[in-house]
Amino acid sequence: MKVIATTLPGVVIVEPRVFGDQRGFFLESYHQDRYTQSGISGHFVQDNHSRSRQGVLRGLHYQLQHPQGKLVGVLRGQVFDVAVDIRRGSPTFGRWEGVMLDDENHRQLYIPPGYAHGFCVLSEIADFVYKCTDYYHPEAEYGIAWNDPAIGIEWPDRPFVLSEKDARLPRLSEQPPDKLPLYGELG
Repeated sequence: MKVIATTLPGVVIVEPRVFGDQRGFFLESYHQDRYTQSGISGHFVQDNHSRSRQGVLRGLHYQLQHPQGKLVGVLRGQVFDVAVDIRRGSPTFGRWEGVMLDDENHRQLYIPPGYAHGFCVLSEIADFVYKCTDYYHPEAEYGIAWNDPAIGIEWPDRPFVLSEKDARLPRLSEQPPDKLPLYGELG
């Protein structure tokens, strides 16, 4: 596998080795020793699978009291996946990284704790999977507006479908400081 650094510390793109022939393909979607050797050392405790239709945008989400690292990928379809550094005091605070993930490039994105995460679906349907380093705790979930102009994410140009909750998320500057992770406290 190949690990590609991004502009955000700890956020990396993983390109697995894919072995294919006329029958199809094989790849290892996760191998703890190899991922740990590559700097992805989170202990994963929960796997999630979501299916969304074209135009759906989910995010930008994070958990404060139970921060989650996420290893994300796509089994079917294509998404534009985004990580935003929301750690107060971080040199890259408010910066984002985006990557196309799909069922042909088989890429994964690792997003460490302390980052907000979101994605939009570009294909007709997308099956999105992710491993988490902590369990989902709805009482610890927060979010940032997907279209915050101060962050300036360059989402694909299309209409989006959002949940009511995601449509009401505050801008990063509107989130109370005590509702954002502190740079350095997550290890």
